Formats: sequence, C-alpha cells, structure tokens
Amino acid sequence: MIAKLARTCTLRISPQKLNFILSDKVASGGVSMWCELEQENFFKEFQMEGVSAENNEIYLELTSENLSRALKTAQNARTLKIKLTNKHFPCLTVSIELVSVSNSSRIVTHDIPIKVIPRKLWKDLQEPTVPDSDVSIYLPVLKTMKSVVERMKNISNHLIIEANLNGDLNLKIESELVCVTTHFKDLGNPPLDSENASQDRNPEQMVEVHVDVRKFLQFLAGQQVNPTKAVCNIVRNKIVHFDLLHEDVSLQYFIPALS
Repeated sequence: MIAKLARTCTLRISPQKLNFILSDKVASGGVSMWCELEQENFFKEFQMEGVSAENNEIYLELTSENLSRALKTAQNARTLKIKLTNKHFPCLTVSIELVSVSNSSRIVTHDIPIKVIPRKLWKDLQEPTVPDSDVSIYLPVLKTMKSVVERMKNISNHLIIEANLNGDLNLKIESELVCVTTHFKDLGNPPLDSENASQDRNPEQMVEVHVDVRKFLQFLAGQQVNPTKAVCNIVRNKIVHFDLLHEDVSLQYFIPALS
C-alpha cells in the first residue's frame, strides 16, 4: 500500500508505534500521508533505543518499494527479523527464515539502504493537524471510485469532489466540451467534530473542493483491499482529508485544493 502511495517515505520508530510518513509541503501543492501501526500487533519482540530518554524515537528515510519487495518474500516465513545495521552504509536489514517442503530452513537477508534523519528535521515530520471539516462522509467502495476516476482523468486534470450532510457524494469533471458527474447516494455521515459546523446548514447543500485528479487516483490505486472504515473530510476549497482503517493499520491522506 505505502509503495504505491510514495516512492520514498520516512519511517518513524517509537516504543509503541511505527509510522510511515510522507510530508510534501501542502502549501506548494504536495500531498501528505500519516500511516500508523501499533508495534505490538506485528512483533512478538520489539526493542528500540532512540536518541535519548526524552526523544526516544528514530526517523529513517527509505525507498518504499525496497521494503515492500523484501517483505513480499516473507509471506510464508517462519520468522521475520528487522534491525538497524551499518554495512558500509546505514541499512534496515530484513532477515527472513523460510521453510522448504522437506522442513529444512534457509535465511534470506535483504539490506535496505536508509538515510538517518537528524533531529533538527523531526519537526517537519509530525502528525498533520486535521482542520475542522465542513463535511465528513463515508466513502463508497474504493475500487468503484477508482474505475470511475480512471475514466474521468482522460477528460481533465481537475476533479471536483463535493458532498453534503445528507450522505451524498459527487465526483465531477468539466471541460469546454463536456461535464461528467458520478453520484453516490445514502453513504452516511459521521458526526462532525466541530459543534457549530452543521448548525444553520441545509443538509442538502454541497461543499466542494477542486483537486488534481492524478493525485486522487494515486491515493485510490494504493488501496488494494477495501478498508474496514473510510471517511472523507472536506474543508471547502482548501483540502480533502481521507481517514482509513485497515484492520491494525490506520492511514491519513491529505490532498490540497487546487488554487
């Protein structure tokens, strides 16, 4: 999933959690991602030692595809070990014990080059703040959305995402020659965080945001399995925030509005 969303990303390691982070500057049109895993759901043993007791964290930059390729070989593994090493250059070493049909085992090792991120840059890699949304709505099946948006991208690079408090979501694309809209009905709306957000609002009134269709499609292409929860939060003409839950993995993805 991460490899499809970001070519390179930051891996944050802390005593309780692992985070995969993409932090392009939203102000300059970049997307942001914050993916979170509770380490206890994935590892029987977990030991880490950060910079200090107060800053007990490690931040690494790596190529997502390299880690994805290494972990694919571990699908039928007996054991999997991941550790930080230094083999002429800093590495994330993935050791995988594979068992053959005859019950003999062999160890496969992947050394993934990494860059250790200095502490002075950590401030740019914190969890993004989520602004109060004008509309929150549950998403339809992501595979359905992907097939719709794939056809729309041939018409224009600009996609309009609009939703209301009545469970309606529209994907709209316009050009000089044509306007195409796909409607999704009765999706439901989670309760808004902001107490005053929905007061004096017509539930039928649409809130929209214009985004780069390719960035939205990249997000949809990264979702191989339909999540157990998928919410879209729209801040009018500013940003769209997707909040997904895949069993033990949570993913937040931010796409800024086109200016």
